[in-house]
Amino acid sequence: MKVVRFHAPGDVRFEDAPEPEAGPGEVKIRVRNCSTCGTDVKISKFGHHHIHPPRVMGHEIAGEIVEVGDGVEGWAPGDRVQVIAAIPCGECAECRRGRMTICPNQVSMGYHFEGGFAQYMVVPREVLKVDGLNRIPDGVSFAEASVAEPLACALNAQNLARVGDGDDVVVIGSGPIGCLHVRLARARGAARVFLVELSRQRLEMAAELVKPDAAICAGETDPVEEILKLTDGRGADVIITAAASGKAQEQAIQMAARQGRISFFGGLPKDDPTITCDSNLVHYRELMIVGANGSSPAHNAEALELVASGAVPVADLITHRLPLESAIDAFGIVARGEAIKVTIEP
Repeated sequence: MKVVRFHAPGDVRFEDAPEPEAGPGEVKIRVRNCSTCGTDVKISKFGHHHIHPPRVMGHEIAGEIVEVGDGVEGWAPGDRVQVIAAIPCGECAECRRGRMTICPNQVSMGYHFEGGFAQYMVVPREVLKVDGLNRIPDGVSFAEASVAEPLACALNAQNLARVGDGDDVVVIGSGPIGCLHVRLARARGAARVFLVELSRQRLEMAAELVKPDAAICAGETDPVEEILKLTDGRGADVIITAAASGKAQEQAIQMAARQGRISFFGGLPKDDPTITCDSNLVHYRELMIVGANGSSPAHNAEALELVASGAVPVADLITHRLPLESAIDAFGIVARGEAIKVTIEP
């Protein structure tokens, strides 16, 4: 079969690999869609300390079961499934407390296990053990199901930041995650959602699709001033930094209303992970700053239901559909900001 495999930073190959078989406790799927994200771009350029090459990349996976291993119950060939990306152990102290997103023993598809940029792949027993194989609801396409994984990450963040009825929400970053955050915030009852982005071109492309209440180009104007104007000086109830930007995190604190909640969704570069925080703003405004790290199996299942119900549409966010042999080209499209969501169809 054909795969897209990481060998070293800057060395990702479209090549042949043996077709896998499902072992005990595993299922084999025919990959129908595996969507791309900025993490794939980073891996292709810099590698990752959890990846020991060669490794088939891809972690936003949807497909059809073609083989069921010994001991697997409840699944059969022909079942349409979505696969979680981050796999908690289900046994540690955090998992037992229901905090699977921060499992210290977490492993991941496309990192520790072969990923979805392949014609076929095996879903490991570790995924099935934590109910991480989700049935795709009727009416949801494979492509839409592959977007459930990033939507699940957004869902985790908005749960932690308590996005809800009547909130003014700011999303900083208009990539695919930012677009999902805009739509999810609306589905959760936000009164207004504002989108902030440095690039005018990316902002306009995203705003055309997700229709924020205001689209603010941070490359042309001060987003803090704009948000304060839009909220009559009050500030926003929730700010989500869906960008790997320390400046965005600093601005988020400055534009927060009293008792505002700030989600540091996008991580910062490891060589520059610190920001300047006005601690008095946090203190006197009673601000809450929360991190957000991935998603749990339950978040993935809920994300699929949000897509199926129409509460969070994702089909129109998929702006590019490419064959497996074009996956490496897709990384360039993502890196250049030419798309919202790119999905690969092996």
